[in-house]
Amino acid sequence: MKSERYRRGWDKLQEIDGQQGERVVASLRDIAPDFADYLIEFPFGDIYSRPGLDLRTRELAVVAALTAMGNAAPQLKVHIHGALNVGCSRQEVVEVIIQMAVYAGFPAALNGLFAAKDVFHDRGGAVAS
Repeated sequence: MKSERYRRGWDKLQEIDGQQGERVVASLRDIAPDFADYLIEFPFGDIYSRPGLDLRTRELAVVAALTAMGNAAPQLKVHIHGALNVGCSRQEVVEVIIQMAVYAGFPAALNGLFAAKDVFHDRGGAVAS
């Protein structure tokens, strides 16, 4: 029996990341099932479920942070999908990544833009819209 925190987190994960989030959780089940639960409970059950910021704003912030880190391309791709799933436009995602060139450098922004390009391609349609 999973906790209310877990159920709240799972629902939020579904709302934001859908299948991409499910794949991340499933990929952890055979190596670190407890970590998979933590991933659902803390970020999604606690943080994403807080009032104060809408999901669009939260996802744009995550895209910015992961871009600036420069070493989290798989997670960045999941959250670019998430940003699009909660109503961000492709142009907003691109602009946030470009903004990171100022604070994280051109290499981080370039890597972020290439991650976005992959996601946009996966989702079909024009890369920039």
